[in-house]
Amino acid sequence: MTPLVLVVEDSDAIRAAFTILLEESGYAVAAAATGAEAVRLAAEQVPDLVLLDLGLPDLPGLEVARRLKAAAPIPIVALTGRDDPADREALLAAGCAAYLVKPVDTQQLIHSIPGYIAAG
Repeated sequence: MTPLVLVVEDSDAIRAAFTILLEESGYAVAAAATGAEAVRLAAEQVPDLVLLDLGLPDLPGLEVARRLKAAAPIPIVALTGRDDPADREALLAAGCAAYLVKPVDTQQLIHSIPGYIAAG
């Protein structure tokens, strides 16, 4: 079965770019522009991995991560434009598999996905 990656990103352009990259790399993709939409989509079909932008318009990324982890043991990779040690610590403590600062090396991310899913 094809692994499902949930992309949670409020930027239409970044969300579309990640969707294309992941689909071209052989993954099924669900995409959400808000935290609430991400929680709803993850409840409908539990993804194998979540790529979670922290700067969402409705909910803080940390809250979205907590809600997703409370619902299912989903591996989450936090993506952010801020390199804040306190954010990093809080998200890793909340169960995120990784904390990546944008711009992300997309090829490295794609190569890391199987490991994130396996460790999930």
